Amino acid sequence: MYYVVKYGGTFGFIKPWTAVRDGETYSQQFLTPSNIEGIEKKLFPEMLSKKGVIEKIARYRLSYSSIDVQQEQTQTRGWEYKVKNKMMIRNKSILKRGILLNPILYLAFMKIEDAECAAKQHICLCRNEDILFPDNEILKLSAQEFKEINGFELRFCLSEESFLVGYNRFDNSPMYGWLEMDGQSVLNYDE
Repeated sequence: MYYVVKYGGTFGFIKPWTAVRDGETYSQQFLTPSNIEGIEKKLFPEMLSKKGVIEKIARYRLSYSSIDVQQEQTQTRGWEYKVKNKMMIRNKSILKRGILLNPILYLAFMKIEDAECAAKQHICLCRNEDILFPDNEILKLSAQEFKEINGFELRFCLSEESFLVGYNRFDNSPMYGWLEMDGQSVLNYDE
């Protein structure tokens, strides 16, 4: 049995977390093990000393209404000296980022105490401004009922279905998983 906390917000969105400044990139439709570990460490500060471990969040599901491409202006890290003008400048560029609008995230816990603690807190997905708030109700669902929730979930394991999803930001180890999704992962708010 899982104790499930639903998070959402009409203004909430998820930006991709990439070290590379690609000209155009889209948010992942799933959360990696290091994303979930970071959320767990935010909700449960006692987990901060445990690196590479996810103990309290058993499963998750993520869905959204659409992807919106937005522009972001960035500056390079380095400075360039303009001899003619006798001044230092930082070059700028425009990035296009496809972000997930109106995300809904379900976090499943094995213990009711962990779900109650999580249900009293907001979470941030990938960046501090991407805030989602919990619903008041904690759902009690079987594994089958949880599997029927609309959304994407990256199952964290190495199998024949697994693919490399990145490198863990806590210890730089490779992260593998396989996607589990239902047929209605992108929400339709017109219905």
